[in-house]
Amino acid sequence: MTLIDTLNLQQIEELHRLYRHQWWTGDRTLEETRSLVRHSSLVLGFLDEGGCLAAFARVLSDFTVKAMIFDVIVSEAFQGQGVGKALMNAIHSHPELRRVRHFELYCLPEMAPYYESLGFRELNDELLFMRRERL
Repeated sequence: MTLIDTLNLQQIEELHRLYRHQWWTGDRTLEETRSLVRHSSLVLGFLDEGGCLAAFARVLSDFTVKAMIFDVIVSEAFQGQGVGKALMNAIHSHPELRRVRHFELYCLPEMAPYYESLGFRELNDELLFMRRERL
């Protein structure tokens, strides 16, 4: 696997194909995928031996206090092989994020044990998750 921190046009299209198969990203358009990659503070991914995108995550950050991790996704062919863990470790150890105090993410309850194994902890009693949608 090769770690990358930029995506070319072909890799963005591969990311969009990965998104199409997930409940939280299945309705995103290719233009939205291009835009979110362009406007993220940091993007990281792994390429397989053939140069195809095997895993991806993006970060929004102030590079000092907070880094919010979004869209952690691993191609089905590479799940269960430690690729997601390697991707999360690459984020946590990235030079641009070395001063960040808090790394945060959202996940489904069934994914909590996985992220807890990577050092995350639930903040349910401390924070309220809120959303305002554009109508």
